Amino acid sequence: MTESQMLKEIYNDMQLMKDDMQLMKDDMQLMKDDMQLMKDDMQLMKSDIQSLKDEVQATNEVVQEMNGDLQFLKSEVRDLQLTLENETNRNILIIAEGHLDLNRKLDEALKAGSEKELMHLRVNVLENDMRMVKERIGIA
Repeated sequence: MTESQMLKEIYNDMQLMKDDMQLMKDDMQLMKDDMQLMKDDMQLMKSDIQSLKDEVQATNEVVQEMNGDLQFLKSEVRDLQLTLENETNRNILIIAEGHLDLNRKLDEALKAGSEKELMHLRVNVLENDMRMVKERIGIA
């Protein structure tokens, strides 16, 4: 093999190496672009996660407020139940007992009133009968 053939072969090998290097460089650029895309995606994910954290924190605050309101409502309901049991129900019972007496008195008054009405009806019937008897006898 001559020197020029050797040089040519070395040149060809160098050319192949240069092409391989260019391919490697292109691959590295592609990897660099992919890494940049991944970095951008990671940044978006980081932003989304931060937004999610903020929303969860706001939700926790609302839940805490609702828990406080629920405790207040439980206390109010308990107070209302105690008032109903201790005051309102007892007062209704006292008033009802008073009304029972009134109802009895009303029944007695109505009974006496109805007896009075019956007496008026009887007197009217008797007066009418008397008038008819008088007419038949000729007194009236």
